[in-house]
Amino acid sequence: MWIIPRNLRHSVRRACWAAFLTGLSPCLAAPPSASASAATDSPIRFTDVTRQTGIDFVHTDGSSGQRYIVETVSAGIATFDYDNDGLTDILFLNGAPLGQATTNTPSTCRLYRNEGGWRFTDVTQRAGLAIPCYALGVAVADYDNDGDADLFLDNFGPNLLFRNRGDGTFEEVAAAAGVAGTATHVGAGTVFLDMDGDGDLDLYVGHYIGLTFARHHIVRFNGHPAYVGPLNYPTTASCLYRNNGDGTFTDVSVASGIGTHEGAAMGVVAADFDGDGDTDIFVGNDETGNFLFVNDGRGRFQESGLLRGVGYDAAGRAHGTMGVDCGDFDNDGQLDFYATSFQREAPVLYRNRGKGLFEDVTAMTGAGARMAALVTWGCGIVDLDNDGHRDLFIAAGHLQDNVELYDSSTTYHQRNRVLRNLGNGKFADVTAQSGDGMRVELSSRGAAFDDLDNDGDLDVVILNSRREPTVLRNDTPPAHRWLQVRLRGTTTNRDGVGARVIVRAGDLTLTDEVHSGRSYQSHFGTRLQFGLGPRDRVDEVEVRWIGGGTNRIRNPEINRVLTVTEAPNSEGATAAPASALKN
Repeated sequence: MWIIPRNLRHSVRRACWAAFLTGLSPCLAAPPSASASAATDSPIRFTDVTRQTGIDFVHTDGSSGQRYIVETVSAGIATFDYDNDGLTDILFLNGAPLGQATTNTPSTCRLYRNEGGWRFTDVTQRAGLAIPCYALGVAVADYDNDGDADLFLDNFGPNLLFRNRGDGTFEEVAAAAGVAGTATHVGAGTVFLDMDGDGDLDLYVGHYIGLTFARHHIVRFNGHPAYVGPLNYPTTASCLYRNNGDGTFTDVSVASGIGTHEGAAMGVVAADFDGDGDTDIFVGNDETGNFLFVNDGRGRFQESGLLRGVGYDAAGRAHGTMGVDCGDFDNDGQLDFYATSFQREAPVLYRNRGKGLFEDVTAMTGAGARMAALVTWGCGIVDLDNDGHRDLFIAAGHLQDNVELYDSSTTYHQRNRVLRNLGNGKFADVTAQSGDGMRVELSSRGAAFDDLDNDGDLDVVILNSRREPTVLRNDTPPAHRWLQVRLRGTTTNRDGVGARVIVRAGDLTLTDEVHSGRSYQSHFGTRLQFGLGPRDRVDEVEVRWIGGGTNRIRNPEINRVLTVTEAPNSEGATAAPASALKN
């Protein structure tokens, strides 16, 4: 048995212990073959359309050979409609030079406007977003309830809050709003949520570690330099800001209970996991137990990850948790969590058992199959073929760019994964059968899932470290029906963030919520997607708004985008066909 000092455990795991692990076990030594999928036919098809989009973004993590830890966690991505034209646009987060490194052309995040027909135009300068920063996490929501989508970037260095002016441009207001943060925190996942049910959106800002360049160091394995992990740096508490309703925020981190817990936050998602009408926060921590902050309805939180069953895996182990998402994978009306993780730690599926408790069902469902050799990041619990069962998409790629020099069991560039939900509590790896888009091998990070061409199915955008992104068009045959739901709050927050939507169609009941910020430090899915399978009608759509109001819409048309405006009754709901949207 090897005894590893605590302060080196993360670095050793991150370097894979190749000198002695390779020979321990066939399942540890051999990386999974991308073609080793379950012998299950799958209709899911993705086509790589990156080249035809006109997107010329190339990610940088600022790497200069010094191996600063912040390079390993860069970066997320956002899909959202910034100009209210009915088409989903894409924001790619970006790094910047680190330490003493300089450049004559500082990098910025890049916003691409969706022009329809799978063409995108770079509007970063025009939109006012060309501000150099080292961006890591992003959340999108209408925090000032003025009718358009605003952006928050959780950075290494001062954070940025971009207020959407409604004319296609943004104004940076983080300092004036009181959410700029500090220069030494490495950012992570971030989410908007209405923590106290007062109708405006508050802001959770995740922190990975505290970092100054004076504390920087590396490790070596078999003589090769490697990045260290978060346990080599001070852990930090994340921040929670209460929206004052006047464009400013107040730091309530300590008073709320959030600021009394330190960890290495990465992916974050806010969701009402216990169905009590208020929004809780799940935080994936790297190499320390995950946090589940349970809301008392007034904006005070109790950390209950261990007690609720999501702090660790079934064997009681803390994972290097990367991305987290939530969704009802088994259609029982309860929101489940999925968490990606580091090499030799398969992603974990936490099934919601009700009564506020979870169980690790990864092994029995196959939700982590053939991923032990991967490092997994962005993820989505999303219905990719509209059959009424939510599938899993996982972005993968190692963070040690020279890992193959000292670990023969893995690679730096890796294929992403698709696990199809078979509808019987099991998942099957159908990556090899899911089109040429799943043959791309890069080192992926953030992933987002939205209907980019308004044809009724979910497409995928992936941010790849140090490379161009991957844009995947969903070419799954349209054999199934669907409904998309877009919310418009009136007394509650305008985007309906935190609202629960229940779709009833004969024997099928589907449950989802609107989230702002999710996956690996990313944002997607403001317009909710419901696959109906062969069912040709929806009996009812029920919307439970934050604050207690409920709308019921009977017999809406399907294969449509249904816009539900908060009202005392079912009035205010309209349905538009996909063809009515610009595409």
